[in-house]
Amino acid sequence: MKKYYYRSRQYMLSKIQPLIPWRIPKFISGAGSIYRIPRIIKQDGVKKVLIITTSGFIKRGSLSELFDEFEKENILYTIFDNVLPDPSIECIEDAVKVYRKEACEAIVAIGGGSVMDCAKVVGARIVKPAKSVIQMTGLFKIRKELPPLYAVPTTAGTGSEVTVAAVITDSSTHYKYAVSDTCLIPKYAILDPQLTCGLPQNLTADTGMDALTHAVEAYINKFASKESKKYALDAVKLIFNNLTKVYEDGNNLELRENMLMGSYYAGLAFTKAYVGYVHAIAHGLGGLYGVPHGHANAVILPVVLQAYGEAIHKELAELADAVGISGKTQQEKSRNFISAINQMNQSMGIQNKLNVVKKEDIPEIIRRAMKEANPAYPVPVIWNEKQLRSVIELL
Repeated sequence: MKKYYYRSRQYMLSKIQPLIPWRIPKFISGAGSIYRIPRIIKQDGVKKVLIITTSGFIKRGSLSELFDEFEKENILYTIFDNVLPDPSIECIEDAVKVYRKEACEAIVAIGGGSVMDCAKVVGARIVKPAKSVIQMTGLFKIRKELPPLYAVPTTAGTGSEVTVAAVITDSSTHYKYAVSDTCLIPKYAILDPQLTCGLPQNLTADTGMDALTHAVEAYINKFASKESKKYALDAVKLIFNNLTKVYEDGNNLELRENMLMGSYYAGLAFTKAYVGYVHAIAHGLGGLYGVPHGHANAVILPVVLQAYGEAIHKELAELADAVGISGKTQQEKSRNFISAINQMNQSMGIQNKLNVVKKEDIPEIIRRAMKEANPAYPVPVIWNEKQLRSVIELL
């Protein structure tokens, strides 16, 4: 009965989605595109912004030229640079205080997924001051236009610059919460490959595999629209053709831009088609053990795909065809596609096991994964506790 309820709910949501006022951020790309932000903000009539980023970016001086452009355009700005990986509720509340104290009118988020997730929920708290972060978790709990958000990714992984989602960590319980609402989609997405050139190899690998996971999970999910599948397919092709190359040649602007586009398309794909058990398990492991999200996805992805079995042979065969992976049957193509993911991981130094899972924690990991995935994610196969356990024990 539970499975019937889940599928019915997912099907109905897939039919309602076309009626929801989705938007795609205004899109700017190319080397140096970040320096166009102050003029855009001025044209939007904004006079003061909160820049949310990390202390590392500030210390490296990476944003000094951008600050000069703000001054040229007479745009006032305040910096909040206390964002850490997996932003906490406390971090968000600190940023909200700065925004209010400085009477800011918009937000510029410059960083990886953690920075953009933080910025989204800061905006939500500004327009919904009586609602706590916990009360915003789930689907469509905000439903109010946020202050203008200009998202500038510095990694090619999360796709947060285009998605409806933000993931927040409760530091007291080590639980990760997802907040999803169409109003969280940024107003602008600025993809500047120069900002990703300094990314270390391990982060290039982890964030790239995060983007691949978004695309693959969106493609294989039930009820994914033709539009979402097209975005997912484009993302998979870009990531397969560029990730291992950019891992070896991190200063290649063309490769970096291709990966940013791959992450962007993956974000467009999963923001409507959703993710699945890979993410549900990864969030649990991230909350309990602090495993970086992209790294967890990289290891979990091939294990989950293998466990789905014949339910996704057709979809994985289509992805295999798209990236030039051969095979005589759908099953063989599917198997070869999963092998190619393992080979990508291996070539970038990602091991096939996480080796962090404690046996006594498995029931809690299962509980968290099931709570996140069911009924929200239209996964190819709805698993019970025994099936989830069999996958988690392989990690």
